[in-house]
Amino acid sequence: MNKADTFEFYRRLAEANPAPVTELEYGNHFQLLVAVVLSAQATDVGVNKATRALFEVVKTPAQMVELGEDGLKAHIKTIGLFNAKAANVIALSQALIERHDGEVPNDRDALTALPGVGRKTANVVLNAAFGAETFAVDTHIFRVGNRTGLAPGRTVLDVERALDKGTPGPFRVHGHHWLILHGRYICKARCPECWRCPVADLCRFKPKPDGPDAPTPKAALKHRANKPAPARKKRVKVVKAAEIIDPQA
Repeated sequence: MNKADTFEFYRRLAEANPAPVTELEYGNHFQLLVAVVLSAQATDVGVNKATRALFEVVKTPAQMVELGEDGLKAHIKTIGLFNAKAANVIALSQALIERHDGEVPNDRDALTALPGVGRKTANVVLNAAFGAETFAVDTHIFRVGNRTGLAPGRTVLDVERALDKGTPGPFRVHGHHWLILHGRYICKARCPECWRCPVADLCRFKPKPDGPDAPTPKAALKHRANKPAPARKKRVKVVKAAEIIDPQA
């Protein structure tokens, strides 16, 4: 995608949602970090349900350590991989206390040195908590970057670097949020809703359905035509009682 189209791509997403934010619920930087760690291979909706009660009683790393691993598991047991995540959250809380006086660091290397914190998690925290111009490439952004041609790449890091290089200045802070929301709600994995996409004419993905009631594609019709017709069921004649002949008559 050329520079002019890239600018227009972001401009339209920005026009539709001028101030995007993460859908994870949190009250401070520490809670944000915990929520992002828990969101790996889980939905934001599921994480929010699990953390609402948790974040009422745990607001600091010290309180998390005091809660303990078993106590944390009781709160997050509805989230996938909750055993491993609970261990990581307790460990990273302890590390924050020992290395950073209980504060979440504003540094990618320091963040990724914490248990359970990878590059994507660090980028989310840096962006949402500190306003850094980072691009946290999850499955949605990886798909949007490649499908649209905005930032093609074979790996997550390739897409991140392409976004970092190609995203114009006015859109760098909110860029990752626009893309993740676009991928989550419009540019979906199986059935992208191109008929209501604000950037469909800029996208390289083909073909695009004309609407929610678009006709069945010709390929699908041909596939159906080549299917063998279902076997016809034999009709069984129902004999009425009056038609039964008594052999003794």
